[in-house]
Amino acid sequence: MFDTPSSHVERRLDGLEKHLKQENPVLLQVVQSFRDLDAIAYRMGLLDRSESFATRVPWWPMISILGTFSSGKSTFINHFLGHKLQRTGNQAVDDKFTVICYSKEENIRTLPGLALDADPRFPFYQISKELERVSPGEGRRIDAYLQLKTCPTEKLRGKIIIDSPGFDADAQRNATLRITDHIMDLSDLVLVFFDARHPEPGAMKDTLDHLVKNTINRSDSNKFLFILNQVDCTVREDNLEDVVAAWQRALAQSGLTAGHFYQIYNQEAANPIEDALLRERYETKLKEDVQDLQLRIQRVEVERAYRIIGVLEHTAKLIHLECVPRIQEWVARWRKAVLLWDAILYGLIVAGVGSGILVHNPPLMSWLEIGMWSSGTTPWQSVLVDFLAAVGTVAFFSIHVLIRKWTARFLGSRLLREVEQPELHEYLRKGFKRNTGPLASIFRKQPVGWGRLTQMKLMRVLKNSDAYVQNLNDQFTNPSGRADLPNPKVMLEVE
Repeated sequence: MFDTPSSHVERRLDGLEKHLKQENPVLLQVVQSFRDLDAIAYRMGLLDRSESFATRVPWWPMISILGTFSSGKSTFINHFLGHKLQRTGNQAVDDKFTVICYSKEENIRTLPGLALDADPRFPFYQISKELERVSPGEGRRIDAYLQLKTCPTEKLRGKIIIDSPGFDADAQRNATLRITDHIMDLSDLVLVFFDARHPEPGAMKDTLDHLVKNTINRSDSNKFLFILNQVDCTVREDNLEDVVAAWQRALAQSGLTAGHFYQIYNQEAANPIEDALLRERYETKLKEDVQDLQLRIQRVEVERAYRIIGVLEHTAKLIHLECVPRIQEWVARWRKAVLLWDAILYGLIVAGVGSGILVHNPPLMSWLEIGMWSSGTTPWQSVLVDFLAAVGTVAFFSIHVLIRKWTARFLGSRLLREVEQPELHEYLRKGFKRNTGPLASIFRKQPVGWGRLTQMKLMRVLKNSDAYVQNLNDQFTNPSGRADLPNPKVMLEVE
């Protein structure tokens, strides 16, 4: 039995359903809605049969740790896990993205990047293809960018933590920036670390722009927490408020005008604070912020479920409100351009051929006219006329196919540049190609695969996504306050 791309996707989704059956039944139902959305996208040409929307979202809670060099990311991770997992130091000690997950084994293991690139359960599945696209040749060097570490701590059970290399937007390669953007998109919580010892936060304009400016306008901007680490460096001058204010001004210049810095430091590595009152003030603030951070980390499992449902709803709306109207508009513009070029080129060809025959061989023209219009034709005249008609038809169709192809290529690349949302590019490119292929009717008004039944199926996915949210709410809330009534389950609309 051959292993087709579609069967490979089915096995991955079956494995996901098997895992969710015990962990979260609500999310188990969400997988079926992703299957329905996949079927719509396959029909419209937005997805290849080897792809699934469900595999583009991590189903395990993800916490990413980003930040500048020597900002204390690794020290924070080691303290949180209770294991000396990551190397620490004042200089950059690790230039790889490290995915940290739970393991029952007592020994900590470090596995190569291939372990992540080839496993659909992790957030970097097939990331090598994306690296190859942005930086040719880098896809083969996946081990230079990623590694997987296991740790036997209960704090990691059911979660994934990603530690990033020290960030410097001026020096980062395209591949590293692409991975950084990738994990920011997929994470449920992003902790962005800055070093309080840095004397001039305003000089880090490019880094702040990438880590701050590019995040504040996102719909999920509340998942980004900004942490000013190693604030114990301000003890000697007792100028913590001044340092925090300087960093807040730097972030404000990048557009972040709300929120605050978490102010933390590692008590084990900090210099002793002799002044009792000063020590109490620093330790009280540290305790408050660390507790708040730990609460946010604990909440990622709940936020993960809402995030997955949000992705389902967002993708369905993206198809309905963005892909369908744009493809419909693009195909109309393409159709108009093709028909115009058809008329121009065929007119020139007919005019050129006709004038050439008349000028260079009038007797042949007269003979052909007799063959075409007279009933008294010879067999050879009929054969020649039929042959010329067949050649003309083939030439007509061949030229038409070339016009379709060239117009679609030129217009498609031009139209994609007008789309500001990067996530739309792939869907629109594939959908437009499906509608402008050799077998697609040029006179079709609706996009291929889009019709009343498809629209009803998409509306059903959107309706069910609302029901999933209500069912999740019922797990965590009880507005009536009555203990005698079970939480009602919202009925899902199924085929």
